[in-house]
Amino acid sequence: MLIDGFLDYEVRVKRDKPEFARIGYYPFSAIISALLMMTAAARAQMSPAATPEMQDVTSPDVLPGRGLAEHPFLYAGETERRRSEQTLSVVRGGKVVWSYSIPNKNATGHAQELSDAWMLSNGNILFARETGATELSPDKKVVWNYDAPEGCEVHVAQPVDKSRVFILQNGTPAEAMIVDTTTGKVEKDAVIPAAAPAHSQFRHGRLTAAGTILTAHLNEGRVAEYDWSGKEIWSVSAPGVWAATRLKNGNTLISQEHTGVREVDPAGKTVWDFTQADVPGITLVAVQEASRLANGDTLICNWTSGRVPLAEWPKAVQLIEVTPAKKVVWAIRAWSTERGGADLGPATSVQLLDEPGVAEKPGELQR
Repeated sequence: MLIDGFLDYEVRVKRDKPEFARIGYYPFSAIISALLMMTAAARAQMSPAATPEMQDVTSPDVLPGRGLAEHPFLYAGETERRRSEQTLSVVRGGKVVWSYSIPNKNATGHAQELSDAWMLSNGNILFARETGATELSPDKKVVWNYDAPEGCEVHVAQPVDKSRVFILQNGTPAEAMIVDTTTGKVEKDAVIPAAAPAHSQFRHGRLTAAGTILTAHLNEGRVAEYDWSGKEIWSVSAPGVWAATRLKNGNTLISQEHTGVREVDPAGKTVWDFTQADVPGITLVAVQEASRLANGDTLICNWTSGRVPLAEWPKAVQLIEVTPAKKVVWAIRAWSTERGGADLGPATSVQLLDEPGVAEKPGELQR
């Protein structure tokens, strides 16, 4: 428990308090003082269900839906602390039919996180890995690779068509780019105003159907939209924001890690939300990507790493599908390969493969 507590603390300070990130350079008393301050702040800012001290991750023994057989899907999750690598998985027919793993740290010792993943219509897999972005063929050959410059991070990689990728790059300055994957040429770029430090600037962003840049400013607690001159054209407050997606109806779907998911109209008014109060039987630990499905349902990634002691992870629900009336119609808890199951790890980014539309057309998949 003591080790888990320090690991959970390290995850939080690296994200929220970068000045304490390199804790090995501080005396033990400073570490304890910082830990006490962070604990007090976390208790003041987090909902009760999201506190790191939580031991019991509540969820029913039997979950709604058909488990892994409900949908075919591409699954990715960041910060896999149980092993030295993290894995992308494709699930079809209730089984993992394809997987690909990357080390938790690259050759230079920089942490890698699977924060974004897409399956293209040709079967290729595009993913962001913090240290850059990569596209793989179905037979796991690298067909394109981008390594972020020193001091920069990539948590967003979105296909624009079969040969171009939208990248939102954390850094000083932060930058949005459209890259030609056949030539490596940056076709379009814009500096995005973003507060330091780089690591906590963005975890999610999207090129909209209108061609604008929608960003979730994690450390600023707001969602903002920009044109390609870098001018802000729309924003809304969103404390603890992890993801933002422009919907086909013109509204914006926002996930806020410690409160849930809400949909806001262009005026910033909340027109729909889903919080812990709507699902008392399942603990919302830390909400990351949220998607609006073609049938009107909302798919929620319920991340666990850093919020739950390792021994409690198998109790956590990773994916939740809810109707507009807030009824849970599908949920999965997949932490073990026993009895034909799957160990998918923490949930960060998921693409349902039975949704109409293709990934390469921005805005067609609302995720």
